[in-house]
Amino acid sequence: MEGLGAGLAALAFWGFIAAVVVGGIWYAVREKEAQHETLRRMIDSGKELDEEAISRVFKENSRPDRDLKIGGIIAASAAPGLAVLGWFLRNVSDEAFHALLGVGGLVAFVAVGLLIAAKVAEKSYADEGRPTNG
Repeated sequence: MEGLGAGLAALAFWGFIAAVVVGGIWYAVREKEAQHETLRRMIDSGKELDEEAISRVFKENSRPDRDLKIGGIIAASAAPGLAVLGWFLRNVSDEAFHALLGVGGLVAFVAVGLLIAAKVAEKSYADEGRPTNG
């Protein structure tokens, strides 16, 4: 019975992963449909469409540098938390302590990479003449 339980657990895990992926795809498709419907209604109502209105509908003024910076800050906050978790688990297992220190270090490097990517993206905005603080 142990093999069946492990198999069901693996099936449930991969089923969850598939549901998340399909849900994400479905959400993106529905969002695009809603954007197009909004644009259709604006055209039908006789409103004049300028570039600003279209960019507002399609949310073209997103800022990846901000998203990268936020991700880097979150990852930088999680890295010491993982190390502290390993410190609390050292009484249970020294391997867990060392493993979580390694994972915390990996997350810290990811955080540094995200923050560097945010700076590079911010610099590219400045080089293109777009505002970087708005």
